[in-house]
Amino acid sequence: MHGLGLWEPASGSELNEPEALAELEALGFGTLWIGNSPPELRYAEQLLDNSTTLTVATGIVNVWLEPPSVLAGHRARVLARHPGRFLLGIGASHRALVGDRYTKPYEKLVSYLDGLDAEGVPADGRVLAALGPRVLRLAGDRCAGAHPYLTTPEHTAKARAALGTGPLLVPEQKVVLTTDRTEAHTLGRQALSMYLALPNYTNNWLRLGFTEEDFADGGSDRLVDAMVAWGDEDAVRGRVEEHRLAGADQVALQVLNPDRLATLRRLAPALAG
Repeated sequence: MHGLGLWEPASGSELNEPEALAELEALGFGTLWIGNSPPELRYAEQLLDNSTTLTVATGIVNVWLEPPSVLAGHRARVLARHPGRFLLGIGASHRALVGDRYTKPYEKLVSYLDGLDAEGVPADGRVLAALGPRVLRLAGDRCAGAHPYLTTPEHTAKARAALGTGPLLVPEQKVVLTTDRTEAHTLGRQALSMYLALPNYTNNWLRLGFTEEDFADGGSDRLVDAMVAWGDEDAVRGRVEEHRLAGADQVALQVLNPDRLATLRRLAPALAG
């Protein structure tokens, strides 16, 4: 997967305009990952309609929302309109967001992949949200690779070991371009707040050496500094390079600064160099 990666919420933003998308392409961004993407894939299709060379990937579609046959149909529609420019990312989401349907998530993922197989969705056309070793191995065995969210370069190294050398690995990385520690921590804690109550993430952080104390009071400074790359352009580039050296094929940047496009204008030259 070539070029820089960018992570954006499916709720839309000022970046979903032809002029902004053209600028992102000119800056070297090759893939736009859509967080919490609705399974109808209309927003992905709109981004593709408004751009020229970007690949759009879902990061992710919740497998509890629609059966594989329905999602496969939406994927086919998008690819018929934009051949070679769409990558389907799926994941099991969280019990707090799914409710009582959320049982045996690993088995759900396996059966969902079986359903996508039956619908003719090839393994190399899909990626899996994966944090723990079992789902990472599943991503390597039955998908193009994995898209971990809210992780560290240390996790990227563990993910690469679990996947092996071939599969795609694209971790998400939150970024605040500022040297003001207070500003960086404020924006970081705002972004982390909802995730502190989701066991999929806290359990993964515990595996990485954090403790329950790190999740209290909006998250410890140590947790914020680990999950959010902040500082000047060199500091952000350093974190991205750590992921790359640990085995990432691409890093999907989620910019937390209010003016994301202006921030990306400053970051892109440093990251491409």
